[in-house]
Amino acid sequence: MDYLLAAVDLGSNSFRLSIGRVVQQDGIAQIYAIDRLKESVRLAAGLGDDKIICEAAIQRAITVLKRFGERLDGFHPNRVRAVATNTFRIARNAAEILPRAEEALGFPIEVIAGQEEARLIFSGITNELPPSANRRLMIDIGGGSTEVIIGKGFQPLHLSSLYMGCVSYTRQFFPDGRITESRMQQAQLAARRELEGISRQYRKTGWQEAYGSSGTAKGLLAILTEGGMSRKGITLDGMEQLKAKLIKDGRVIMSELPGLKHDRSLVLAGGLAIMMAAFQELKIKLMLPGEGALRVGVLYDLLGRDSQHDKRDETVRQFMKRYHVDTRQSDRVKRAALEFFAQLDLQDGPEKQELARTLGWAANLHEIGISIAHADYHKHSAYILEHADMPGFSNDDQAVLALFALGHQGKIGKLQVLEPTRAKWLTLFCLRLAVLLSRRRDDPESLPITIKANGKSIRVSADRSWLAAHPLTEYSLQAEKREWHKAGFEFELAEI
Repeated sequence: MDYLLAAVDLGSNSFRLSIGRVVQQDGIAQIYAIDRLKESVRLAAGLGDDKIICEAAIQRAITVLKRFGERLDGFHPNRVRAVATNTFRIARNAAEILPRAEEALGFPIEVIAGQEEARLIFSGITNELPPSANRRLMIDIGGGSTEVIIGKGFQPLHLSSLYMGCVSYTRQFFPDGRITESRMQQAQLAARRELEGISRQYRKTGWQEAYGSSGTAKGLLAILTEGGMSRKGITLDGMEQLKAKLIKDGRVIMSELPGLKHDRSLVLAGGLAIMMAAFQELKIKLMLPGEGALRVGVLYDLLGRDSQHDKRDETVRQFMKRYHVDTRQSDRVKRAALEFFAQLDLQDGPEKQELARTLGWAANLHEIGISIAHADYHKHSAYILEHADMPGFSNDDQAVLALFALGHQGKIGKLQVLEPTRAKWLTLFCLRLAVLLSRRRDDPESLPITIKANGKSIRVSADRSWLAAHPLTEYSLQAEKREWHKAGFEFELAEI
């Protein structure tokens, strides 16, 4: 039976509410986000040198919690968990504030330790990522603390919570909003000193992937990519360019920083200094966005989930059920597509393995658009796969799925603007061929054709007598030949 869970994250900069619907299928539970609220409270900005949160900040918090409380009206207490982080940990008047906050929200609030915050962040990010045998570094820069984690699978290896955040550092080093070379240098040095205590151990353990969660990472990613300072992810070079611009301007000019939101502009300088220090101290080369973080970790903690299966497989199964997919057809297309894929001479490695998995999922889901309309159903399928909430899939994952769904039939010239790699073009070719051969929706004993690819050349071999007995298939293959020529491939249909 489906039910709802809710997580409330009382951060030092923002308060967040996430509500997830738990769907049980084949003994596996999956959480689908159905509602999210986020309010900038900047609680840490109201924390004085005496560690007392001022009344104005308290009132901002109470106002937001009352809104959250209205949304949570009717929830059973066992299905709501509210956690408060660094500012509540260090505030001397936290004990006085909590009863007022709990009354406004209508549920108990836990002030969690830094290690627990790091563990929940790790759980949240991990549950939103595809499974991997790689060690992963995760950094969450909050308003008052920064969590740094290394983990493998669902097991955290190192958990650290450092006393620095985008709000506290902005207040300390950029109190009037003025940004200078000297102030940035001081902020970075202070952050590097905080990181020195863990950097050696973390570098020794090592990692293969790095992810940044929280508003700071997402804000930096948006600025760097939309501003042309980075092609993909967060890089030190991109941040150096941003730092140079901020120093040159002397302040944050929102109109000149595409992707920057107003509430993030108020704490950009402090967050940038901390992130640059992390890159320098931990020798990070590239950081990708990590979704979920603390609030999703809280949801999964409520669920009591502890498994290591591929979340994307679960999501695909549920989508097939939700959109009433003809499973026999999807299975035959999947078998044929993967058999063709095995004939490709692609270099073994993670990219090939991921493309094989994606090809299987695309074969399973290529017809989901029929649930909307049969006409142009491939466009409907692509739209769903690109824009739907698909737990476990990243935005990049969904973009590739959408590409394959859009291109599995019809003209392929429309895909050239997306600039697929050769490997993706050939993977799409396998899917198109599998769909073409499965048009009758019956089960052949074996595939009647073989393929071979060399560079930009594709050779399809088929028995002459079989082609003669299947004129529609031969006609369709000739049409494929014309399409692939348009995409820059040489296509040969060889009769043997």
